[in-house]
Amino acid sequence: MHATAVEQIGSWIVQGRFLPGEVLPNADDSKEMIGVSRSVLREAIKVLAGKGLVESRPKTGTRVRPRSDWNFLDPDVLSWRYSGSINHDDVKALFELRRAIEPMSAALAAQRATPEQLGELNSALAEMEAYGDDGERFAEPDLVFHQTILRMTGNELMGSLAALIETALLMSFRLSNDNPDGQRPSLPLHRAVAEKIAAKDGAGAQQALLVLLDHAEEDVRRGIESRSLRRKVQEQNK
Repeated sequence: MHATAVEQIGSWIVQGRFLPGEVLPNADDSKEMIGVSRSVLREAIKVLAGKGLVESRPKTGTRVRPRSDWNFLDPDVLSWRYSGSINHDDVKALFELRRAIEPMSAALAAQRATPEQLGELNSALAEMEAYGDDGERFAEPDLVFHQTILRMTGNELMGSLAALIETALLMSFRLSNDNPDGQRPSLPLHRAVAEKIAAKDGAGAQQALLVLLDHAEEDVRRGIESRSLRRKVQEQNK
């Protein structure tokens, strides 16, 4: 019940049902909306406050905080943001984050990767090739591929980003699943990254990952357009 309350109220806030500055319904109204007790609601509000979404004050109730206070890298907040209606600005923000982190990581990986890590990278690539026509099964080795590169840097701070941006990566992969061309066209781009890292070509690895991200962003945009077109067709056929 606690997790359900956090999920429901958090998604309502992030997706705009409750706007910044707006006071959330009181305990009685909330119980009617989501069917949880006061104690469960109180604990859910604490969790949401920890994510920067709300603040509670005596006599004024619980209010939605400004978006600038939200922790958008929190896995839940990120998931709520990208589980609703997605626009091109959302896609842009997601890939700006990835471009800020991954290409430099690839450059460092080319300098510091161990033979064991190169083996892990190639194993992930082999799985991606095996599942190139299955978007759902492709996502797991794709995640491993990108997280391995972050850990290859040998920088513990950057290595920790592997877990931090896991949700961002998964959102990218999920959104690209609607791309009509599927995942197989991305395989040569992933292989180019792996080959540059193995060759200890830092500049080449950095550039190869930038090219990969450019194509991935375009795949996501095409996927969103395809999804939107299907939705319009479904509405017309009702």
